[in-house]
Amino acid sequence: MDSMKKVLVTGGAGYVGAALIPRLLADGLTVRVLDLCLYGKDVLPRDPHLELVEGDIRDPEVVKKCVDGMDAVIHLACISNDPSFELDPKLGKSINFDAFEPLVEASVAAGVKRFVYASSSSVYGVSDADEVTEDHPLNPLTDYSKFKRDCEPILLSRQSESFAPVVIRPATVCGYSPRLRLDLTVNILTNHAVTNGEIKVFGGAQRRPNIHIADMVELYAMLLSLPAARVSGKTWNVGYQNQTISRIAALVKETVEEEMPGKKPIEVVTTPTDDPRSYHISSERIHRDLGFIPEHTIEDAVADLCAAFQAGKIPRSMEDDVYFNVKRMQRLEMS
Repeated sequence: MDSMKKVLVTGGAGYVGAALIPRLLADGLTVRVLDLCLYGKDVLPRDPHLELVEGDIRDPEVVKKCVDGMDAVIHLACISNDPSFELDPKLGKSINFDAFEPLVEASVAAGVKRFVYASSSSVYGVSDADEVTEDHPLNPLTDYSKFKRDCEPILLSRQSESFAPVVIRPATVCGYSPRLRLDLTVNILTNHAVTNGEIKVFGGAQRRPNIHIADMVELYAMLLSLPAARVSGKTWNVGYQNQTISRIAALVKETVEEEMPGKKPIEVVTTPTDDPRSYHISSERIHRDLGFIPEHTIEDAVADLCAAFQAGKIPRSMEDDVYFNVKRMQRLEMS
């Protein structure tokens, strides 16, 4: 089995990264994080086997130093989601696309053995297919999704006996993280249910694939532990529950009312929307190839968020821009 002892996680102080890093450390790995730390550094644990590099992925010298000596790279860093990207398309392109190939090339040059890229299930755009598999045509509707798509072949083209690239297309992640995002579907609805006693649904018929953050963490750890022959050159969808927005709202209402009875009754208000994005991804391939089966539900994610609210871990959940990518980027006036 390949030895993945030293791992660079770009964007490791982000939503998924802040949940992933403790797991990698618990697995006995030495971890280096490259992150701008826009949402703070205290989201990461203090550990002698963790090195935080507060730097810009667009800086070639920083990237060269960060990949040096690493066995693997998990590339999470990006301007996440469409609204954040559209704030400044040039900024988004510079981070999500322009910086990508130099990172891959630097990784190859440094002798990195494995490179895991977090693409997105949004590369499929709108689809009426019952099951959107990895072979489905890619039809990204936004620049964010387009550049996610365009990075995939750049990485896969570098596959060799000594360099194993892996592309995953995650569903929308949900659940609690030390660097919490409250601008993702399940998390948004839970925040409104807990804080306002009301859930606003825009449209409702759109289908959205979801996956619990704990299952994403489990998959990243698995992708580092498997032999290169099992993962090299592969592209996989990663999702669990495909639900309509209306159904997600109903699950949130039921779970919050059960976990926090004092919040009853929570009202669900539905209004029209001009957001057409709807798709139902199939994760059968990764199940078949790797035996990966998510174990945590939307209800689990909502319950975890409720517990965090009750423990006082999510103060000022409507006002503090630390939970909202767009608001934080606007305040910091990134460039």
